[in-house]
Amino acid sequence: MPSEFTAEETAALAPYVTNVDQPVFALINLPETVKGALFARYSRSAKSVRRLLLDEFMDQLQGPAAGVGSGPVQASKADALYQRVFNDYGDDSVAQLGGVHLACEDVSNLLTKVLERGRLAAYLEQSTRYIPYTQRRDNHWRYLVSAELDGHPLRQSYVEALDLTFETYARWIDPMREWFERRYPKAAGDSDAVYRSAIRAKALDTLRGLLPAATRSNVGIYGTGQAYEALLLRMRAHPLEEMRSCADLMLTELRKVVPAFFTRVDQPDRGGRWSAYFADVREKTSEVIAKLTAGVTPEPRGEVHLAEFDPDGEVKVVAAALYASSSLPDDQLLTIARRMSAEDRAAVLAAYIGDRANRRHKPGRAFERTSYRFDVLTDYGAFRDLQRHRMCTIEWQALSTAHGFTQPEAIVEAGGDADWQRVMNRCAEVADALTAAGLPQVAQYAVPMAYRVRFIMDMNAREAMHVIELRTSPQGHPAYRRVCQQMHTLIHTQAGHHAIAAAMKYADHSVVELERLQEERRLEKKRSAQ
Repeated sequence: MPSEFTAEETAALAPYVTNVDQPVFALINLPETVKGALFARYSRSAKSVRRLLLDEFMDQLQGPAAGVGSGPVQASKADALYQRVFNDYGDDSVAQLGGVHLACEDVSNLLTKVLERGRLAAYLEQSTRYIPYTQRRDNHWRYLVSAELDGHPLRQSYVEALDLTFETYARWIDPMREWFERRYPKAAGDSDAVYRSAIRAKALDTLRGLLPAATRSNVGIYGTGQAYEALLLRMRAHPLEEMRSCADLMLTELRKVVPAFFTRVDQPDRGGRWSAYFADVREKTSEVIAKLTAGVTPEPRGEVHLAEFDPDGEVKVVAAALYASSSLPDDQLLTIARRMSAEDRAAVLAAYIGDRANRRHKPGRAFERTSYRFDVLTDYGAFRDLQRHRMCTIEWQALSTAHGFTQPEAIVEAGGDADWQRVMNRCAEVADALTAAGLPQVAQYAVPMAYRVRFIMDMNAREAMHVIELRTSPQGHPAYRRVCQQMHTLIHTQAGHHAIAAAMKYADHSVVELERLQEERRLEKKRSAQ
């Protein structure tokens, strides 16, 4: 549902976007800094990229924009060159050298996870922390009614349930904000702007569990031709119509910018075969697993379970730390590391880690020598944030109501318990009915983000350091802070990797009441100094 533009606005936009009336479009003829700034604003604005471009960036663009493919190398010549290189050498890596900024707007939160799955692209998604999802278009709340429900007898029940989620969410924003203001009075040294921002973020964080997975969002993507091709092939094989339709829109827009990179995607004997393969594997695997696990109930697990680790992992990291500074073979270094005392191994790691002045100072690749496999069962809202760490191996199960839902204590204390329960129960009824009607994939749309989803995060110690230190920072959402605090504790206690856990010195286990307050203070101070 794109924004409407006047004739003058349409003319102003035309040189910079591949279309002005579709929900998927690419950015063209813009400096890289403007593209990056546009997508950065995207995550904290309720506006579309095209509206942001008009309102905030158009005055920075001087002179008439050149048409697509103009300049020293015409698009047709570039396409011909690519085809010749590819035909002569079969070198797919050529498609790694050209990239496109693409916007996908008004897509469901199920689709955002599909879009953001690939490791080889960069993403920015509209935030539930900074933007209240209270806007309506044509008297409709901002959620998707999937094409699979067209003409279906459960469509009306679905619409009524999701209307209830948004109505409850919108109705509780002001009461929650006021409740937090009473609980956390403004400090004397804080400006009104800092205080309001922190309180507002807290209220929206608390209420986001009411939003269903059908909630529409905006995603900005920057990727290479190769990254987009891999994404499109999988989207075209997806069982949900929304994903397949979005893939078609993306392919149309990408071909307007770098057409040669996408010649294979919809060729029946190339991309068609790949997508069919993905769909076939998914269907056959589901059939086999359904037979083998029929009647088996899940055993109880905690929110975070360390499913697998190497007891010798810390020794192996020490051996890896020795490698680049020695002339000895790897297995000999491992023997030496095993014979070291705990103190000596700690000394090696201390030297290898160095004096980390902040969390962005990361140790080298020796920390990739061991890994941890965490099985996590937490609310879908927290999963959305953690899923973005694509350098991990992340795999998730279908969203359902089977694992129950979370409920913030603040909701209960503020008097919203009955409304929260009403939304969760009503959506569960609809989701269960859709599943019983043979639409389990569609049923996911109706599930609120407070419901738990099970997912795996398998990562080496280096990535674990990045994830844990970033996601336990005081300004983070309490749900994913809690998950990553548990990960850090398990590395220390269950895996027994004391030195590795100690190296994560910026893992924050503090209890924070108003998560955004310190960050808002820091940002205001930074702005004042400019």
